[in-house]
Amino acid sequence: MSIKTKPAVAIIGSGFAGISAAAYMAKAGYQPDVYEKNESIGGRARQLKTDNGYIFDMGPSWYWMPDVFEKFFNDFGYKASDFYELELLDPGFTLVFGEQDVLDIPADFQKLCALFETIEPGSAGKLKKFLAEAEYKYQVGIGKLVYKPGFSILEFADSELIRGLFKLQVFTSFSTHVKKHFKDPRLIALMEFPVLFLGAMPEDTPALYSLMNYAGLQLGTWYPKGGFGKVIEAMKTVAEERGARFFTNEAVSQIETDGNILKGLTSNQGFKQYKGIISTADYHHTEEKLLPPQLRNYKESYWDKKVFAPSCLIFYIGLNTSIKRLKHHTLFFDQDLKVHAREIYKDPKWPSKPLFYVCCPSKTDTGIAPEGHENLFVLMPLAPGLSDIEETRESYFNLMMDRLEQYTGTPVRKHIDYKKSYCVSDFISDYNSYKGNAYGLANTLMQTANLKPTLKNKKIPSLFYAGQLTVPGPGVPPSIISGNIAAKQLIKYLKSDYERDI
Repeated sequence: MSIKTKPAVAIIGSGFAGISAAAYMAKAGYQPDVYEKNESIGGRARQLKTDNGYIFDMGPSWYWMPDVFEKFFNDFGYKASDFYELELLDPGFTLVFGEQDVLDIPADFQKLCALFETIEPGSAGKLKKFLAEAEYKYQVGIGKLVYKPGFSILEFADSELIRGLFKLQVFTSFSTHVKKHFKDPRLIALMEFPVLFLGAMPEDTPALYSLMNYAGLQLGTWYPKGGFGKVIEAMKTVAEERGARFFTNEAVSQIETDGNILKGLTSNQGFKQYKGIISTADYHHTEEKLLPPQLRNYKESYWDKKVFAPSCLIFYIGLNTSIKRLKHHTLFFDQDLKVHAREIYKDPKWPSKPLFYVCCPSKTDTGIAPEGHENLFVLMPLAPGLSDIEETRESYFNLMMDRLEQYTGTPVRKHIDYKKSYCVSDFISDYNSYKGNAYGLANTLMQTANLKPTLKNKKIPSLFYAGQLTVPGPGVPPSIISGNIAAKQLIKYLKSDYERDI
């Protein structure tokens, strides 16, 4: 019997899903090569470092579900604290409904209950009931559902899942569920806001996703000192220690096959042979640009009918002064959430009266801005696929700054010493993102679990997909899990192939 070494595999894309997949492939003894088209790794979680001393997280800024990060590091014999320091934010975040109508959401649960009670008498008890149900969904959802590959409905033929199907509320509207518990519009907005970033109107999102409320309100909102770039660096270290290799500025132009047998890939550095590939690049891009039509899972019409999570307009802003009233996370809900959501999902257009979000991490972390300066990340969700010319970006910048300056009492625009915008066309050019979406596929009922695009290529048995357009869905923790799931499936296939050959 000849002795064979385990083959090399390729990972396309170096975001959270790609690094996760590389780490798990390397742990299993394979040689993963990670291809990244940009000059730095991290995908949407890249960092922007300026000449005048600012460090901006370009994408994710909410560290929720710390247990998912912890599980990743535990799987390799580490703890997250071996690599970076986490700080619990208190308040976790702030919602601004008006200049004097502001809710600071405390990290302490008893204080949160007391806050609810001051807004709507009797709501503290309802909050406890709501979050007890949400905790069950979180434990079952994160413990069981999200680690399924989504190949068949039979994966969910688990006695606990079947018994708990009613409690999971997969077929109940999130909006209906919230309004059964709370009447005050501020409390409703507080509970509904996470689903705006999950990618659908609250009435079109399953009540299963109240698990996000449990994650945010009870597990806490955290911040990794140094920013999300520290998390990316830590995961890369774990993968590299086990043999993963990273190649930046190396765009993949073709997945090479002989019939339905995978041969390797071609990048701007030429052809390289591989036994297996996991593409964590945009799923649509992988199929449309890297594969011939006969080897694709889906036609263009399939993608056109899908409901996508929002894109967004982002500004990275450095200020040469401190700014009052802002906390680490501030959500401006001084306009109607339903109107803005409708203009993202139902009647796509630039919003008439947008909500927006401001992250000021320099309130927590002095190392990401020069002394006495502030680091601002300003984000406005909007429909994917819109034209985003400079004049439009600037008009919305001024609209948001008018409201920010009025709220803070600081003439923000007079103190800017760094400013960069990022929008739909940038998501397309940097990430090959379908229609410039920022968050992936919306978590609607008809796009949940095995109704999402499959993570395996149906024609090429050693090609798999991971990331926010397949299972389990959008967000940083789901992307980490997605890489894990895809790696396990490729390992399973290669192991059977390996055993056949020896």
